[in-house]
Amino acid sequence: MKIICIGQNYLEHIEELKAKVPQEPVFFCKPDTALLIRNRPFFIPDFTKEPHYETELVLRICKVGKNIEPKFASSYYDALTLGFDFTARDLQRHCRQEGLPWEICKGFDNSAAIGQFLPKEKFPQGVQNLHFEMKKNGQTVQKGNTSDMIFTIDRLISHVSKFLTLRTGDYLFTGTPPGVGPVAIGDQLEAFLEGESVLRCAVK
Repeated sequence: MKIICIGQNYLEHIEELKAKVPQEPVFFCKPDTALLIRNRPFFIPDFTKEPHYETELVLRICKVGKNIEPKFASSYYDALTLGFDFTARDLQRHCRQEGLPWEICKGFDNSAAIGQFLPKEKFPQGVQNLHFEMKKNGQTVQKGNTSDMIFTIDRLISHVSKFLTLRTGDYLFTGTPPGVGPVAIGDQLEAFLEGESVLRCAVK
């Protein structure tokens, strides 16, 4: 099982991080030890002073695929949810400055919280016009709509499959909208997909 994460897929998020707009999808992977499921708490690791949340739509891959054409991409996932891509922002800043890989700031244990999956048939409007939001301690801090993606979901699947064979059970994080921010011990995070709560996470 792979956890594949798309970076820089919402323009306003790119602007808040003062990054460059990519010409094609950017992705990285987290190991399976990053997975955090069943609404388990997120324990802040001691190696970061700036743990941040990033709320993202997550797809569940349902069959093996390689070099997938965009027009066929929708048949390669069967369910959607939301996830938190927890990031050690201070370490990420250092990695960017030094041109280093991102594993230490993105791939650490329990850094990929994943919520309850909903079948894609639940969304007759399609997946490219879905609203989602995240509340921290009851206050909305992050909102997004998949219509604002720079690269569509079909494009993401096609692009990633050129380099990595997609397998049943893989997860694809599709990028975060603006509003990312810090978490602290005692915070309660909850994510909503089209108004339905799919993920809760206590920070400890």
